[in-house]
Amino acid sequence: MTQLYSTINKSIMKKIGIIILAISLYACGPQVDLNSIESKRATLKEKKAAAKKLKDEIAQLEEEILVLDPPKEKAPINVNAIQVDPSVFTRYVDVQASVTTDDISYASSETGGRLNSVRVKEGQYVKRGQLIATVDMQTLDNQISEIQTSLDLATTVYDRQKRLWEQEIGSELQYIQAKSNKERLEKSLVTAQSQLSKRNVYAPISGVVEREFMKTGEMSAPGAPIVQILNTQMVTIKADIPETYLGKIKRGDMVDIHFPALGKTMSRKVTALGRTIDPANRTFEIEIETANRNGELKPNLLAEVKFKDLELKDVVVVPVDYVLEEVSGKNYVYIAKEDNGVYRAVKAYVDLGESSEEGIVIENGLVAGQLMITKGSRNVAANGMIIIDSSEETTTNG
Repeated sequence: MTQLYSTINKSIMKKIGIIILAISLYACGPQVDLNSIESKRATLKEKKAAAKKLKDEIAQLEEEILVLDPPKEKAPINVNAIQVDPSVFTRYVDVQASVTTDDISYASSETGGRLNSVRVKEGQYVKRGQLIATVDMQTLDNQISEIQTSLDLATTVYDRQKRLWEQEIGSELQYIQAKSNKERLEKSLVTAQSQLSKRNVYAPISGVVEREFMKTGEMSAPGAPIVQILNTQMVTIKADIPETYLGKIKRGDMVDIHFPALGKTMSRKVTALGRTIDPANRTFEIEIETANRNGELKPNLLAEVKFKDLELKDVVVVPVDYVLEEVSGKNYVYIAKEDNGVYRAVKAYVDLGESSEEGIVIENGLVAGQLMITKGSRNVAANGMIIIDSSEETTTNG
């Protein structure tokens, strides 16, 4: 038991010794002089006051020197300016299109046979009902001759039987047989002659022979096309419009159509809009029909369709080239202000709106009647003198 108490006492004494040592080390460390800190703060305050006073004195001296010796102003810069006035902002969209035609017909023989002649060539214009080709029907000609010979004999027999029957000579059966045979041959002759009339192949529509499928001497099957005829009197211009413009173009809207290969532009109405969106390219189709009496618009001819995307009225519109940007990203323009008979360039910060190739809408920063510097705006400095060229157009709405 005595040994246990001795061990506990030693442990307690050891901890007390550690605490005493820590206190001694802390007491021996550096001491903070509170008076010294207050002194330094007071000195700092005096220095700041002296610096402020010195700064004010420097500013005062600079002002006095500027009055006594003003800086020489740079020579004025020649610029052009336009007067800012509300106008109409219109934006257009150009899409690629092509010329198509749906009026395509085929000239073909109803009976078939060897072609005796094909009387048209590719690219030739034909009228409806014009003879296109003839089919060899010599066998049918022979059949008609045989039927005609038999009919002549049957007619003679019938006439004799009829006279005998009227004289009450002969049997009724012989008379009826002769009559039936004659009528049967007459119908056969009419049918054969009708088939013979189909030896000629005529153009079903007026148009241009687009393709020649068969030539003279080749065999034509019944219904097989001999030539393809394309009617280009009316053509359709088709264009695929991105779905983002759905609702921006409607049936009946006027659009401009330009044909680069012809250097020709025309205005026509939209005649049809597609009812579905193509999932492959997210577009819908529009169609514009137009007359093509001189055949100038060829199928598959490339075209450009231009339609109105946006129209804003009574807005300030300026040319895009004269809107400048600071390093910070702020947009501005220079306006001309008169100061004692002298024009100076003044920087005006602006908020931009919708834009197109022709101009950009200024939502804030410009008001009607102001003169905005155009040509020379990149050479002027803020508040610098300028000379305005009076020959420049003076209004933004033309």
